[in-house]
Amino acid sequence: MKIAKTDHWVEHLALTRPYRIANQTITDVDNHFVRLQAEDGRCGYGAASPGDEVTGESLADCAAALDQHLEPCLLGKDLRRFPALTRSLRGVLSATPAALAAVDMALYDLAGQLLESPVVDLLGRRHQSLPTSVTIGIRSIAASLAEAEEYIGRGFTVLKVKIGDSLEEDIALLHRLREKVGAHIGIRVDANQGYTAEELLAFYGQTRHLGLELIEQPLPATQLAAMRGLPRELRRVCAGDENLRHPEDALSGTHPPRPFGIYNIKLMKCGGITPALEMARTAQIAGIDLMWGCNDESCVSIAAALHAALASAATCYLDLDGSFDLGRDLLQGGFVVANGQLSTTAAPGLGVTPIG
Repeated sequence: MKIAKTDHWVEHLALTRPYRIANQTITDVDNHFVRLQAEDGRCGYGAASPGDEVTGESLADCAAALDQHLEPCLLGKDLRRFPALTRSLRGVLSATPAALAAVDMALYDLAGQLLESPVVDLLGRRHQSLPTSVTIGIRSIAASLAEAEEYIGRGFTVLKVKIGDSLEEDIALLHRLREKVGAHIGIRVDANQGYTAEELLAFYGQTRHLGLELIEQPLPATQLAAMRGLPRELRRVCAGDENLRHPEDALSGTHPPRPFGIYNIKLMKCGGITPALEMARTAQIAGIDLMWGCNDESCVSIAAALHAALASAATCYLDLDGSFDLGRDLLQGGFVVANGQLSTTAAPGLGVTPIG
């Protein structure tokens, strides 16, 4: 079966719940959609959520890369050469990983449809479902507690709290939050590079008894040596995010002393399902736990991350809430949310369909 048509376009998507992190406020997002159509009319979809600070590419960079390479690389190509197609795309789109991710997942989606199987089962399913965290941005203590209560009322059992603006306020919030939600709700935090090594040590010392699941990217990515110099007990519960963009980063992170005991894999950073699975295999061999994260993204790229996550033995954590607060999406389906747990559907490919 050959690819008969390729196209791509940008959609501006507002958020229903803007949020603040350690260095900016997010109110909307631009996603770049990709569609690959086979000879029989079936379509595979993907979406890119580029950003200079996360993927190293702008929306314009993403569009230019797809303009230049999408059609020449895929039009008329036989899907039975799937591995060769993904390899050739990585050769020309490596500088724009979000663009690469969108095309990579669209290929998986189309291939799964043609083989009449969900992508996760083609990859070798290891998990049926896992709970996802939902994110609370940097807000006042009262607003954060109210948002936590809302999410728990909707069935979610894991909260991810953005911190990194004020050490004292962060510690106070987490004490109040644990007191409010009790021991049965998971709490993890994301400092978005907002702490110094000294602040991180103080934070850990004053919150260790709260049973936090993990501390995501506490130090700036440029301070990897400082991360390696922290106590092993602390490094073990820290998750690398901005420090993990490529499969090579996953490998270098296994060298002792390991800076992180957990890897946060995002398809947008690494370039899609194909390189993400390479990172996941490295983590599995090294005994490093995996969290699968996201940006603000369409349900199709969330689904792609979920399929990869559920096919990876080292997966322990999901942070795949990036489509929950989109004011609109172009696609639907891809996964099921039930009592805070994410699972794939039985539909072939990534299980998404156009809206309308």
